[in-house]
Amino acid sequence: MSSSPVPTPAALLERLAALSPDRLKGIRRGLEKESLRAQPGGSLALTPHPAALGSALTHPHITTDFSESQVELITGVHAGVEDCLAELTEVHQFTYRTLQAQGDNEMLWVSSMPCGLPTDETIPIGRYGSSNVGRAKSVYRMGLGHRYGRRMQTISGIHYNWSLPGVSSEQYFGLIRNFRRHAFLLLYLFGASPAVCSSFVAGRQHELQQLNERTMYMPHGTSLRMGRLGYQSDAQASLAVSYNSLEGYGASLQDALTRPYPAYKAVGVRGTGGDYNQLATSLLQIENEFYGTIRPKRVIHPGERPLHALRERGVEYVEVRLLDLDPFVPVGITAQTMRFIDVFLLHCLLSDSPPDTPQEITELAHNQHSVAARGREPGLRLERAGQEVALTAWGAELVAQCRPIAAALDAVHGGTQYSDALVAADAALANPDLLSSARVLQAMQNDYGSAFVPFIAAQSAQTQATLLDLPFSAEQQAKFEAMSVASVQAQKDIEAADTMPFDIYLTQYLSPDRLVVKHKRAQPVVAAAA
Repeated sequence: MSSSPVPTPAALLERLAALSPDRLKGIRRGLEKESLRAQPGGSLALTPHPAALGSALTHPHITTDFSESQVELITGVHAGVEDCLAELTEVHQFTYRTLQAQGDNEMLWVSSMPCGLPTDETIPIGRYGSSNVGRAKSVYRMGLGHRYGRRMQTISGIHYNWSLPGVSSEQYFGLIRNFRRHAFLLLYLFGASPAVCSSFVAGRQHELQQLNERTMYMPHGTSLRMGRLGYQSDAQASLAVSYNSLEGYGASLQDALTRPYPAYKAVGVRGTGGDYNQLATSLLQIENEFYGTIRPKRVIHPGERPLHALRERGVEYVEVRLLDLDPFVPVGITAQTMRFIDVFLLHCLLSDSPPDTPQEITELAHNQHSVAARGREPGLRLERAGQEVALTAWGAELVAQCRPIAAALDAVHGGTQYSDALVAADAALANPDLLSSARVLQAMQNDYGSAFVPFIAAQSAQTQATLLDLPFSAEQQAKFEAMSVASVQAQKDIEAADTMPFDIYLTQYLSPDRLVVKHKRAQPVVAAAA
């Protein structure tokens, strides 16, 4: 497949040539990685977020996602792939050392699909203190539990935040449309969740096959996380969100944030005892509830609604949300994967991007589910503009078109690492046994009696040992301990400054007026970093 003769479109080459070396060097990226805390036997750790990790509300690098048991590790913004990975590794090292010092033998679960789970209602939701903003975060998670079930929220992944200087909101939306068209390739190449513990699907309808008494799987699956078992809902399926413009996207989101949804009205904002069940009865409680493979993003001011920030100041970066944790890699993602995504996103940005249509949006959903469940199936065909095309042929075509982009990035950074990432992609299109999704099943079947939890528990323990063995200086330890202490104080300061009753705070924050821009400022010419 590496010799595919597909030419790169002339318009893409022309736009690539117009990018100066300084702009190509201006790519910025950051990572957000979720992981469950698990016991050595592979069950969910039900302990609170470790106090020594600092405040989950205010720590810049260590927080929780849905659950107290779900750690989220966050890097800053980086010009270099290796620098970004180095910081993610350092945050992992401190986290693992803190867990070790705690003495509970907990480890970070290295698969996107969860470990052995308890009953739904006993999965602990994240707690962020007594401030209004902290309470709102917990109520939002309570709402997610009512709406989708807590088990679904324990699925973990890696988010890749990416920006390029000088890109307008209109151009970012063109990138997003192309990303959605071609996301099947990332699911194929980097999906790593073909199997799951049976506890995850207990009592649910599903299409999985039984691998052994405690493990379900799809024989040719790539990413159950991104399939029908993952972040899906009938409510959100009713959303016809268009990515043809910021205005249209904002209008779609505002409708979902303000339109009551009957099933959620039945749950109610508060229970009979007065405790909050959810933030609101609308189709979406807040913007972050909208699930997608990629999001337009903007850094927000304190207290600002994300949609308001986007509408007022434009798209600042994109957040790629479909990446599984790679259980064979200590921090869940490799430099080669990151470089492929850089090339892929530039291809999405520089290629022609016609408006999406309802028919195409339906095709894209079909393709996503097909690749998630059956991506390694020989001869699998996807839908493209009303026609069927082989996944491997379409994928090879995209990789071939990306070669000049990889060459340009190699030229400004030195070396061949971007081109090497494309060579690896071509090899995986030709031989699906090379994929992490295939290697997971092979390792389970060879050494663990086809059992998911024992395999991932062993990988998690090995990862823990690998990261604990890496050098970690006293200065590094002191730096992170100081961050933890400062974050606890920052949370206390927020709590002490609160004077508004929580119900009034919520009413004001959720007001539809907070979603609109009354006097729009001019958008800066150069988009800031992620």
